[in-house]
Amino acid sequence: MPTAVLTDRERTAVQAYLRLLHTVRAAFDGPPGEVRPPLVPPSVLAEAEQALAAAGLTGNEEEFFRLLQSWCPEP
Repeated sequence: MPTAVLTDRERTAVQAYLRLLHTVRAAFDGPPGEVRPPLVPPSVLAEAEQALAAAGLTGNEEEFFRLLQSWCPEP
């Protein structure tokens, strides 16, 4: 399977997105009936947005998810 060679900024954007994804999953995991936080911590969301902008991927979700899939393929 071919893998993408990401630039440092693209890699940073992918890593920030994965941290955001894991934060959201962690917020919703847990026993039924447990109180969940109403939102994602602003710092995590800001990190992802800043990394996407720095990589030139803001508004280009198709390209970003192509990079994400090639760098971190689904099992």
